[in-house]
Amino acid sequence: MNISGGLFPWRVSGSLVGLMLAFALLVSAAGEAFAGNDWPKMASSADGTAISYETYGTGTPALVFVHGWSCDARYWRQQTAHFADRHRVVVLDLAGHGHSGSGRTRYTMASFGEDVRAVMDAEGIEDAILVGHSMGGSVIVEAARLLPKRVRGLIGVDTLENIEYPLTREAFYGMVAPLEQDFPAGAREFVAQMISPQTDPRLRDWILADMSAAPPAVALSALRETMQQYLTGEVAKIFEEVRLPVVTINADVWPINYEGNRRHMLSYEAIVIEGADHFLMMNRPGEFNAALKKAVGMLPGP
Repeated sequence: MNISGGLFPWRVSGSLVGLMLAFALLVSAAGEAFAGNDWPKMASSADGTAISYETYGTGTPALVFVHGWSCDARYWRQQTAHFADRHRVVVLDLAGHGHSGSGRTRYTMASFGEDVRAVMDAEGIEDAILVGHSMGGSVIVEAARLLPKRVRGLIGVDTLENIEYPLTREAFYGMVAPLEQDFPAGAREFVAQMISPQTDPRLRDWILADMSAAPPAVALSALRETMQQYLTGEVAKIFEEVRLPVVTINADVWPINYEGNRRHMLSYEAIVIEGADHFLMMNRPGEFNAALKKAVGMLPGP
C-alpha cells in the first residue's frame, strides 16, 4: 500500500497497516475510557501556591484523598479507578510535594488544609468525605475546620489512632536528628520501619527511593510541624472545633486509643486490617478498598 503526498511519501506493507489500525482502535478505546476524567489541574492555595490535582468519576459524596509525609497523589493509584464508578474522586499533591509549588518557608498542617480547601473550591465540591493517610490525617482535620458544612466525615488511613499520644521532646528530637544529619539515609531508615517484610520488594524499594528523594527542607518542616501538634496536644484540641464523625483504617501495628479518641471526637470507629503495615492502601489494596467502602458507609448521609 502506498501512502503518498505531503508528510507520508513512503510504502507501507499490509501487515503494518493492520498493526496501525489495531493501535488506532486501542488509542480510541483508551480515550473513551478516560473521557469522563479531567486532565491534571492547578488550584491556587490561600498563599498563592499552585496545587496540582486530578479528578475522576462522578457521584456524591466526593472522596478527597490526601497523601502522607513525603508522598504524593500517586500513592492512591489503587483507589482512583476503584471508587470513581460511584464517587467523584479527587487526588492532590500538597504544597512542596509532587507537582505542586514549593515556595513556602513553613509547611504547616494549617497551610496544607488550605491546599485541600483550594482544590475543593476550584471544583465546587460541597459534599465530601476527606481521606488522609499518615500525616494526611492531621491535614484533613485542618481542612475540615475550614470547611465545616462541606465535609460529612473524616477517614484516616493508619493515622489518628491515638490523638492523646504523649510524645516527648526527647523522642521527637531522636526522630528528627538522623534526618537533619543525612536526609536520604535517615529517611530510608525512618520509612523502612513502617514497611512489612512481606511487602513486595519492588514496591518496598520504590517507596524507600521515592520518599528519601523528597526535598529535605519541605520534609523536615512538615515533620516538625505535624509532630509539634502532638507535643502541644493540639491534635486532640482541634476536635473541639471539628465536630465530625471519624473512622480510621489501621494496620494492627500500633495500639488504638478508643477511649481517648472518643473523649475528643464527635464519634470514632476503627477498622483494623491484620498483618498490614503503614502503606496498606498500596500493598493490601483489595482488603483496603473493601475497608474504605465500609468506612464510607459508616459515615452519615447528607
